Amino acid sequence: MSRAPGLSVRLKLTLSYAGFLMIAGALLLAVVWVFLLRYVPDGPIMTLGAGVPNRDDLVRAFVPAVAWALVFLLGFGLLGGWILAGRMLAPLARITEATRIAAGGSLSHRIELDGRNDEFRELADRFDAMLARLEAHVAEQQRFAANASHELRTPLAITQTLLDVARSDPNRDAVELVERLHSVNTRAIDLTEALLLLSRTDQRSFTREHVDLSLIAEEATETLLPLAEERGLTIETSGDISPTIGSHALLLQLTTNLLHNAIVHNVPEHGTVQVSTTARPESVVLTVENTGDKLTPQLVSTLTEPFQRGTGRIRAHHAGVGLGLAIVKSITRAHDGTLTLTPLAAGGLRVTVQLPAAPPRTG
Repeated sequence: MSRAPGLSVRLKLTLSYAGFLMIAGALLLAVVWVFLLRYVPDGPIMTLGAGVPNRDDLVRAFVPAVAWALVFLLGFGLLGGWILAGRMLAPLARITEATRIAAGGSLSHRIELDGRNDEFRELADRFDAMLARLEAHVAEQQRFAANASHELRTPLAITQTLLDVARSDPNRDAVELVERLHSVNTRAIDLTEALLLLSRTDQRSFTREHVDLSLIAEEATETLLPLAEERGLTIETSGDISPTIGSHALLLQLTTNLLHNAIVHNVPEHGTVQVSTTARPESVVLTVENTGDKLTPQLVSTLTEPFQRGTGRIRAHHAGVGLGLAIVKSITRAHDGTLTLTPLAAGGLRVTVQLPAAPPRTG
């Protein structure tokens, strides 16, 4: 949007300073005129045979002095105002330069404004924080795009290889080929759906409603109970009524992903998964804890990144597509919550999701 050029802020401030100084000077001189000169008589004043200046004489002497005083105030106001405005707007120039650099694509530049805390310092600090978040977000998106391209290319490459083998060997078992193609295609579909869900969550394009996190936890537990029984695991559930505001479908997906991870990444036999919900005055908490291998804090810190798996990049049955915790993190962030992953000393992982509590319903 094009706009007509206007005066700079520095020039406006300079003119404002000079204008206020001129007005103050004029008012001061007017006070002198009103409260001093009006008491001087107009006619000739004789004292001991000597003439004393009357009002006309004082006016003739006063007016040129007033004019020079106003000229001096104007020049002093313009010069002083220009200097003061420049010093005051110097931080704004640094902020403007930083925005120009950021607009050019460089997000690593920081203002790092020094000095005491004031409006410009607060603005600069907030802008630096915004640049840091943007830089981290862009880096995360770039890593995600690279990983997604790699993960999507893998099933396509496998499909191409299977088709090439079938073409070169017409006598190959068609049933086996179809089964392998079906498996690879299913994985590609699951990955695509996970990517679409992640994109939808990041855009926060969902309807918010009152939901009970404890009921969602029960629903997810019932869905995945057969998988847990198949692996010889025990799921223990407990908790309070935990009302919050959000998308029932997305929060169910979040809980399902946490339970699925807790079941898949568990000990081979006699493992447990504990699911609990807690209601606090201003928040509700969902906790999923499981037994399993010992995890280092360094590994746990990477588990919410896309396509990261706690036991390596394996392709085991029910291993998922590597987006489970990344989707959990995105859904939690979209609901203004916090996600915490804590490795347990005896092995396994505790995942805590804290969401804002729903306000009491009225009416």
